[in-house]
Amino acid sequence: MSDENTNSGGTPGANGSNGASGAEAQAAASQAGQQQAPGLRILAHFVRDLSFENIAAQQGTSVEGAPEINVNVNLDAGGAGENRYQLAMKVNATAKSGEATRFIVELDYVGLFEITNVPQEHIHPFLFIECPRQILPYARRVISDVTRDGGYPPLMLDNIDFAALYRQRLEQLRAGQGEATQEQG
Repeated sequence: MSDENTNSGGTPGANGSNGASGAEAQAAASQAGQQQAPGLRILAHFVRDLSFENIAAQQGTSVEGAPEINVNVNLDAGGAGENRYQLAMKVNATAKSGEATRFIVELDYVGLFEITNVPQEHIHPFLFIECPRQILPYARRVISDVTRDGGYPPLMLDNIDFAALYRQRLEQLRAGQGEATQEQG
């Protein structure tokens, strides 16, 4: 972002484009300061738990061909103090060739965030959409490194549309509530 002075050499405090006085400009800046943009800051992120099971190597088998890889991602979040929240991203990936399992990797990756200037009713979607977007690259790197170090081509997680997942989860919850209401009636 560029911060340029548009004063064209006229009287001090005068803005050449709209002629606002210095006091008016300060008042406008003060109003803009009151309507601050939402803030998100990563305070920490870390691997809480990691497991890699190289089942094919344990069994001494070699399986040819490209494996079928199933990846599941689950999120869990909660408060961790004033304006602080913790989000856990749990990634489970299983590689199979037919019925034979090649490897299983499980990662529990956690981010600690400071969220400011977000209304309370928007915290939940912010936590489950924006926060996981921030830590996904780090979790992707851990998964990639551990599978490569386990003797396989690196497993690169695709980008995840957390907004679509959030909407899908809300619809599932609403459908579940509708079914529960019908059963009670």
